Amino acid sequence: MQLIEPNENLKNEFSIFITDIRNNDPDRYFIYTDAEINLSKYINSLSEQRKGKNLPQGYSPCSHFWLIDNSNNILGALRVRHNINSKYLAEELGHIGYDIAPKYRKNGFGTLMLQLGLLEARKLNIKEILITADENNVASRKVIEKNGGEYESTRFGKTSGINIARYWSRA
Repeated sequence: MQLIEPNENLKNEFSIFITDIRNNDPDRYFIYTDAEINLSKYINSLSEQRKGKNLPQGYSPCSHFWLIDNSNNILGALRVRHNINSKYLAEELGHIGYDIAPKYRKNGFGTLMLQLGLLEARKLNIKEILITADENNVASRKVIEKNGGEYESTRFGKTSGINIARYWSRA
């Protein structure tokens, strides 16, 4: 298993990943709709986000990765935000976000992905890392706790409209 930067060489594998999300976790699909329309443009936008270019309002630079296995299957997608300097990021999204393809869930890949994401955040010299999860997403909360996340509080997300559990990982 390894993290790689998104690239067009894994177009078919990413298509399988997106299809799995669309069919089995439609609430997360919105993140990947642009990739289905134009993968080249989508991957270019991820590269620009890393550099802090053409960011959506209220967002910060963000590094994107795919977790792949030895057969280049994409098991998950990871986002590491370089800072959380807007209210939306600081209240609802935190530094790290990730999605595991539904067919690969319950195999420990979420725990591994967050562990690798924490390492990437530390490479960016982020000392206090905020990780959030939907309050009712017990699996995600367990992943955060297995990675040493310290529960802070649960807050209502004004943008998402749901309660969000907030955890901190301190280097």
